[in-house]
Amino acid sequence: MKKFVLLYLLALVLFFVLFYADTTILSRVLNDTQTSLTLMMLEPFLKPGQLQGIDIIISPLYRIIITQACNGMIPILFYFAAIVAYPSRLWIKPLWMGAGYLIFTLVNVVRILIVVYFVEQKGGRDNFYLAHDIFGNALLMMVGLGLFILFIRSSGARPEAD
Repeated sequence: MKKFVLLYLLALVLFFVLFYADTTILSRVLNDTQTSLTLMMLEPFLKPGQLQGIDIIISPLYRIIITQACNGMIPILFYFAAIVAYPSRLWIKPLWMGAGYLIFTLVNVVRILIVVYFVEQKGGRDNFYLAHDIFGNALLMMVGLGLFILFIRSSGARPEAD
């Protein structure tokens, strides 16, 4: 267990430095591409003209801005670090990472649509915290935990006792 935790933290730091923090051209391209993909996937579900660049217009005075922090890369990298750190057969890891990437990308779009729906209701901006910070983050955490549990069950490996 100690080995898993250490490897997890190391992988997490490495992934965030290489793929999320604005430290390399690769991280910038990756995050810009992921943000563009998220916006492209959102557009069919929004009202015509509601998506303007990276802004989702809720009202003339209120908009939700889809930034790098909204593109879904943070939970994806947390999940990837767990997969990399867990002791299992190597060939199964890329399969679960690919499936996780696709699922997280779709769930992130659903999360943003939930936020948009809630802030368009009575209460408007006051609903943002509940929709974004509570429901949205809980959804991402449950999906990540569920995926990781399924990965562990399918990997056939069991962590060593320390």
